[in-house]
Amino acid sequence: MDVVPILITLITGATLFIIVLCIVCCCKRKKRKMRRDAEAAMRRDAEAAINGGDSLDPTVNNLQQRSSSSVIGHNLFTYEDLSRATSDFSDSNLIGQGGFGYVHRGVLVDGTEVAIKQLKVGSGQGEREFQAEIQTISRVHHRHLVSLLGYCITGSLRLLAYEFVPNKTLEFHLHEKGRPVLEWTKRMKIALGAAKGLSYLHEDCKPKTIHRDVKAANILIDHSYEAMLADFGLARTSLDTETHVTTRIMGTFGYLAPEYASSGKLTDKSDVFSFGVVLLELITGRRPIHNSQPFADGESIVDWAKPLMIQALNDGSFDGLVDPRLEHDFDISEMKRMVACAAACVRHSAKRRPKMSQIVRAFEGNISLDDLTEGSAPGHSTIYSLDGSSDYSSTQYKEDLKKFKKMAYESQTFGSSECSGLTSDNGQNPSGSSSITEGNRTTQEIEPEKKTNDTI
Repeated sequence: MDVVPILITLITGATLFIIVLCIVCCCKRKKRKMRRDAEAAMRRDAEAAINGGDSLDPTVNNLQQRSSSSVIGHNLFTYEDLSRATSDFSDSNLIGQGGFGYVHRGVLVDGTEVAIKQLKVGSGQGEREFQAEIQTISRVHHRHLVSLLGYCITGSLRLLAYEFVPNKTLEFHLHEKGRPVLEWTKRMKIALGAAKGLSYLHEDCKPKTIHRDVKAANILIDHSYEAMLADFGLARTSLDTETHVTTRIMGTFGYLAPEYASSGKLTDKSDVFSFGVVLLELITGRRPIHNSQPFADGESIVDWAKPLMIQALNDGSFDGLVDPRLEHDFDISEMKRMVACAAACVRHSAKRRPKMSQIVRAFEGNISLDDLTEGSAPGHSTIYSLDGSSDYSSTQYKEDLKKFKKMAYESQTFGSSECSGLTSDNGQNPSGSSSITEGNRTTQEIEPEKKTNDTI
């Protein structure tokens, strides 16, 4: 038997196999290199986007740059990942929208439910909000703060992936027509959870983080009625050595702290004021500003509630103040604590507002109400200021709010910091809105008029 043909066949076959194997290996190596190059490009884009935001202080900016490198890669999704998770961003998965863009519900390959915010291309405010969100991701971790799971940067596309919170917002449960009355025990639980989240931002984060858009629409609720503070798109960081930071005025009508609305000078006490307005919503069931329930003479909910809070704390009479839908079904001592907390938070003098950790302890019954009221009736101060030196009065504040509202309606560009789309609306009634309203859904950027004698 001639073995030569057999050997030739075997050698030829082996040679072809080796050639094919080499080709396959080369292709795989090339694909891996292309993937690494693509990931490197995404990281470069991410670093450019993350570190391109406006920082308040060079030291803070350096900290942000150092911390950003720790999150790049670990939280970086491809566009295909998020497209697949949302069935190609189908309308059936749309759960919210606003001036920034759209929010879709999705499921990642590991089964994790997410809410994916896709920013509108070319949105200047959207880019700033994207940077602010990413810059806080490595620092902000708390059970009462919505987690940012990751993000995607592909060309001009900017997407953020959050944990999905299934039970909508505090705004929805308090104000949506046809909803059952939110029980008092749930209101207390929500208030305490939100206070803990805000206290963490102010006192445990390094550097301190000021949320800048605390409102009912940015407090998400899970099925156990635990509150989660959402949307850090307007957040600003501040060093402990800084008395305040000066920014463009961003926020929501009815929630803006007066000294911030007047001058753009921001402190953690600006958040405290906004939280006090949220407490007034929980107590009264009313929106801060709403056409169907207008306050007299252009008053805010704070001015309207002030004499009623004084009465409630002095003689225990809650008539006219508490949400009538509760039908007196609440714990009187708990109600008194919440009223005292609200009154302290919305003091005209920012310096005299309590820290959020004090509010947490008050809700938990660990400090007396006298520690909050400082031995004086709520709203006793009549001056809006940081240090008591300003002559910025309540009347002037009302006039400025009217001007700001007029400017907002006339403005052709506006920004929304809606984050209520991180809940499950199932696309039927997204609570996010891209129109300017008088309720508490629209976040507006305002350039205040220059004041000749502005002091703070």
